Amino acid sequence: MTDSNKSRASSSEAATTAEIGKAARQGQFLAVASRAEAEERFRAHLKLGPLGLETVAISSARGRILAEDLAAAVDVPCFDRSNVDGFAVRASDLERAAADAPVRLKLNAELLTPGVTPATTVEAGTATVIATGGMVPRGADAVVMVEHTEVVEDGGDSFVEVVQALVPGSMISVAGSDIAAGETVLRRGLELGSREIAMLAAIGIAEVPVFRRPKVAILSTGDELIAPGQPMLPGKVYDSNGPMLAAAVEELGCEAMSLGIIVDDQSLIEAAVDRAVRDADVILLSGGTSKGAGDFCYHAVARFSDPGIVVHGVSIKPGKPLCLAVTAGKPVVILPGFPTAATFTFHEFVAPVLRAFSGLPALRRETAKAELAVRTASDPGRTDYVLVSLAEKPGGGLAAYPMGKSSGAVTSFSLADGFFSIADDSDMAQAGTSVEVALVGSGKSVADLTIIGSHCVGLDYLVGRLAREGFSAKVLSVGSNGGLTAAKRGECDIAGVHLMDPVSGVYNEPYLTADLRLCKGYGRLQGVVFRKGDPRFEGMTPNAAVAEILADPSCLMVNRNVGSGTRVLIDRLLGTAKPAGHSHQTRSHNAVAVAVAQKRADWGVAIETMASFYGLGFLPLQEELYDFVIPAARFERPAVRRFRELLADPSVIEDLKRLGFRIGSGAAEPSQPG
Repeated sequence: MTDSNKSRASSSEAATTAEIGKAARQGQFLAVASRAEAEERFRAHLKLGPLGLETVAISSARGRILAEDLAAAVDVPCFDRSNVDGFAVRASDLERAAADAPVRLKLNAELLTPGVTPATTVEAGTATVIATGGMVPRGADAVVMVEHTEVVEDGGDSFVEVVQALVPGSMISVAGSDIAAGETVLRRGLELGSREIAMLAAIGIAEVPVFRRPKVAILSTGDELIAPGQPMLPGKVYDSNGPMLAAAVEELGCEAMSLGIIVDDQSLIEAAVDRAVRDADVILLSGGTSKGAGDFCYHAVARFSDPGIVVHGVSIKPGKPLCLAVTAGKPVVILPGFPTAATFTFHEFVAPVLRAFSGLPALRRETAKAELAVRTASDPGRTDYVLVSLAEKPGGGLAAYPMGKSSGAVTSFSLADGFFSIADDSDMAQAGTSVEVALVGSGKSVADLTIIGSHCVGLDYLVGRLAREGFSAKVLSVGSNGGLTAAKRGECDIAGVHLMDPVSGVYNEPYLTADLRLCKGYGRLQGVVFRKGDPRFEGMTPNAAVAEILADPSCLMVNRNVGSGTRVLIDRLLGTAKPAGHSHQTRSHNAVAVAVAQKRADWGVAIETMASFYGLGFLPLQEELYDFVIPAARFERPAVRRFRELLADPSVIEDLKRLGFRIGSGAAEPSQPG
């Protein structure tokens, strides 16, 4: 039996005068730190950031934290795809189709099943059999469902009779309509689940870069502790801190190294701590954090001097005995033994460090205003964190009820809706006081920013920068007009727009109202895209090329959707002319470039970035301004303000330039359509 075990062998044994005196003279917390000071001292000795990267197969990636923004190298779908079994047709052939007036189309000698590349162009008056998932052939701009058709034989030829009129695009998923090549699909710091892994598989990624999981050693100490599942004995308590900490660190993307329960033996605890420092990235102990003779954890950690203990005692309740140390660059934390105090101090002091080590963004805790229901006493001299349960008041709003349990209670933190603080210079919070409650638990996550409007890879970049700072964003790509409408209704924080006034040629400003503000973005060069080597475009001006193709019905265009900023530019370029393919509308620059690159169209209008990405020729038309419209009522919201600040950040400006965007372009010069 060790000396320490002898001193505690039995409560019936008489303690010597020397032992009693030693226990009575335990060191006190003579220099407790404030919460802010404790956190500052602790973090000053830590390198807060991911501990390393590794690559894992997507089959092993669930629950891992993504280490890099991932962009799609392919489009999903990567071709215009039929959504139904039926026939690929030209919608213009079916304008007058009806149940009592079917339109007869001659069937082409081709069957388009998934995986088959079309070889036959759908000419006027013809149709091609196509299965669900089949590639839409050149010339077709719609698919009619087989339910609205009947196949007939006449004179040795096969025909299909169609009884339904269609609009261009019917029953077709266009290339890139789900995921566009070059589009950022997953962002750094995201925890990968089944949905994210499905996206990775859909874009052909088999291995993914993730942050290394920090290893966190967990030691529970105390003669009074027994493991859950063991029979309860007098004077014993089940170890709840160990399992709680193991689960909590795993929730933060870490690997828990549970070292079990260590009895109050100085040599055993020191050996366990040394082993943990050697094998783990973070060391967590609970209990034995005071300075008394029986507080073995403190004495085991006090041996370190690089710098060793940086804080011992924090002027908060619960959690005053908290001990923060660093050795070999690794955090060593002794949490209070009482469950509520251990849980609270873990989430306030340790969890932010583990999030940084795991690659997770800083936690942005939600708060709620509430009225304190009962008078609550506090101890002057330290900040008192009061756990509360929230209830709705009959007239609206929330009432906060203190849990009324000590730091030794196991249920306080797990049942609380949140907590508020009472300042260290106050001894009371009166009933009826309005308090700011920091919410805990897995409440509904609300995005910091809602962005609606036109999609742009520059916007992707900006949202990624915000994400790295802990700001979340919901981005809906509905086109410039859709974004402008959402901003007018106050349904979004920011709308990305590039709308040219067809009269003045000025972008975006003419569309503002008194309730909207414009935040200047950047310029994007728009132009005619075509396959390199096409003599109808090579060496031509845009206006000269348009004059040529208007006389060539075999030269197919791919158009943009009505309501998009690019469509305004196209209509200005073409005037009243409607070249072949004019009715073939897509909703993105990417889809235009894909159609041209895959020879389903011969030309269209898109930004220079997409032309370069797909190796297409490019005839500049004019620079457009991609700006951000913000409702005046949301202009000073923190996330909006940070977004505006990023646009003026020199490093952001340089990154946008590298992406091919033009900064400080001023008003774009309108093109002169021919």
